[in-house]
Amino acid sequence: MAKKERKLSQKELERKARFDAVCEEMAQKGYRKQDLTVGVAAANVGALVVMLPFLVLAAWAYYRVNSGVISAFSPFVLPAACLLFLLLIVVHEAVHGITWGIFARNHFRSIDFGVIWQALTPYCTCADPLKKGQYVLGSVMPTLLLGFVPAAVSVAMGSPLLFAVSELMILGGGGDFLILWKILLHRTGGADAVYYDHPYECGVVVFEKDR
Repeated sequence: MAKKERKLSQKELERKARFDAVCEEMAQKGYRKQDLTVGVAAANVGALVVMLPFLVLAAWAYYRVNSGVISAFSPFVLPAACLLFLLLIVVHEAVHGITWGIFARNHFRSIDFGVIWQALTPYCTCADPLKKGQYVLGSVMPTLLLGFVPAAVSVAMGSPLLFAVSELMILGGGGDFLILWKILLHRTGGADAVYYDHPYECGVVVFEKDR
């Protein structure tokens, strides 16, 4: 059975039209297209698998330094952490946009945001081509700033709330790290590679050709 494609919003359709034109232009220049995207459902499932080692490591470090971890959690920690997580999702996408916007040819005019309402998944996209390192940095920066750094601080401070928030934010970056894994596994060899963030799906499209 063919996979049912989700209905795109008007904004997404406009971005798709522009991206289709880019694909045609790159093909005329001799570039091969390599799709490194994942479905929303696969990204949500893969997020847990990819981030589980980081979640366990952070929990182990917190427990080692703060031996009273279990008793220190009050009944209000998890609800408060979930509320902060919902607010920080917006910040997460903004960090994507700020980082990519620094490198993009047209800077922040190339950055756009959207929500896949069927999965209640917000996203950020960049319309300009990026180098591999630039794309990777923009992908992982939100999880570094909002997940790993707060996790380290929570270990040092012994803050249950900050620890819970950092764990949720690390898990929330799983889709980005899943794409990072796909990028690292993809070998371009000596090819000239250009990275375009997909305009409405999770992931990136690589255009490459032999030098």
